[in-house]
Amino acid sequence: MLKEKKMINQDLLKYNYLIKTKKKLKFKNFILNIELLIFKKKYKKIIQLKIEKLQTKKKNKQNIKKKNIKNKKKILENCKINLIKYLSIIPNLPDNSILNEKNIKNKIIKLWGKPIKKKYKINNHIEIGKNLNGLDFKTSIKLSGSRFVIMKNKIAKLHRALIQFMIDLHTEKHGYTEIYVPYLVNKKTLYCTGQLPKFNKNLLHVKFYNKLNKKNKYTLIPTGEIPLTNLFNNKIIEKKKLPIKLITHTPCFRAENSSYGKKNKGLIRMHQFDKVEMVQIVTNKFSKNVLEEITKHAEKILKLLNLPYRKILICAKKLGFSSSKTYDLEVWMPSQKKYCEISSCSNILDFQSRRMNTKYKNKNKKLYVHTLNGSGLAISRTLAAILENYQKQDGKIEIPKILYPYMNSLKYIF
Repeated sequence: MLKEKKMINQDLLKYNYLIKTKKKLKFKNFILNIELLIFKKKYKKIIQLKIEKLQTKKKNKQNIKKKNIKNKKKILENCKINLIKYLSIIPNLPDNSILNEKNIKNKIIKLWGKPIKKKYKINNHIEIGKNLNGLDFKTSIKLSGSRFVIMKNKIAKLHRALIQFMIDLHTEKHGYTEIYVPYLVNKKTLYCTGQLPKFNKNLLHVKFYNKLNKKNKYTLIPTGEIPLTNLFNNKIIEKKKLPIKLITHTPCFRAENSSYGKKNKGLIRMHQFDKVEMVQIVTNKFSKNVLEEITKHAEKILKLLNLPYRKILICAKKLGFSSSKTYDLEVWMPSQKKYCEISSCSNILDFQSRRMNTKYKNKNKKLYVHTLNGSGLAISRTLAAILENYQKQDGKIEIPKILYPYMNSLKYIF
């Protein structure tokens, strides 16, 4: 168990701060129980004082049994665990810019590109993939169950081309360093980025049947953000080394227990999908500006692919657990005549760095870093958007010009 003072913001235990915190968290639909929190803290303090008194009496050679001190230490440890359990379910505070009683809905910030109106019938990406013998959902059901896919032939090549294109753009133009990371992580790693304990049921946990591996409890990563951010767990970074810009391509694994309906069929929501993920680690002064930057990096992909999209500012009510402020990018899907989320870019502030105990050294001070992450982009949804937006009347799929070098100059899939 990490030390309590490293896991939490100590200001959180000051009453005036708690009142302000409760008001902010209410926007996130979280009701902070101030009385319970104060009680847990005070009770822990009482037990600490009792232990100190017993230890003082023992030093003064008074008749104090070791068992009494031992029992009190067990109670103290349980107090700490209970306090930490409650603190760990408290979400990050929403940014002041989205705290408004009127802002109870997501706000459209920008629209880019015009959805093309076609006079012929628009097929969805599932139908297109079947017609081109490139997406096989039926066989994947036999192999694994629903919400998986087998990609074949030129569509599989297009999927791979998208990954390489995105990695190249972010590393060569946007200054990110490419990292290869494990796809299995432990509980501590998931806790530090905010997936645990909140999203335990949405994660896919791995069980080892070998008796020698009982202690090795792994979970498949739901996003590359988790291993990337945790590379700096419990580290102090020199200020001159910031910002740190990292990128990774990983498969992502999610339970997706409550996602049903036509809009979530096919490549839109799966148990396993690929994603290129961006992470930036910065000083506490620049994270607000970096959120705009990391979002522009994701937008650049959509612009180069010439896919119509919109930029959404997420309201506090729908904000993610760890996020303080988030922009979603939604790509146009012609078959649904709707926009579909393809990227989410978030400023986490010091929420994760406090859990990780990650700081930067600024002269004689050690301050918590701020972390940000963004999808750049979700590969399967990008593929689906290309199949639908670039379809021709004769059933061919035009390849976006920017991808010609990655497709051996292939211009159409048919």
